[in-house]
Amino acid sequence: MNVETVREYCLSKKGATESFPFDDVSLVIKVMNKMFALIDLEEANHIALKCDPEKAIELREHYSGIEGAYHFNKKYWNSVRFDSDVDDKFMKELIDHSYDEVIKKFTKKLRAEYDALP
Repeated sequence: MNVETVREYCLSKKGATESFPFDDVSLVIKVMNKMFALIDLEEANHIALKCDPEKAIELREHYSGIEGAYHFNKKYWNSVRFDSDVDDKFMKELIDHSYDEVIKKFTKKLRAEYDALP
């Protein structure tokens, strides 16, 4: 996958929005104002995704294209390279997992707001 395809897939998720809260090259993608992905547009070769801690370790052991995300809590965040042993289908699964990890931590109020989205 390339950076634009990854971006489009992330933004196709219900409630997803994009912004540049840190600088003009770090594209943050959020659901209900909670980050689930960050794409470095300067290098445009990887994405940081939230991950279940046990799964994060397992993925790093099995894929050379997945490592602990730079400047993130490595317990919960992985960096996934686009030009690696992670194919397009699995990249989408990892994005879905990150999105789901964020949603499952929503408060009842936030979940109700999310569920009310079209």
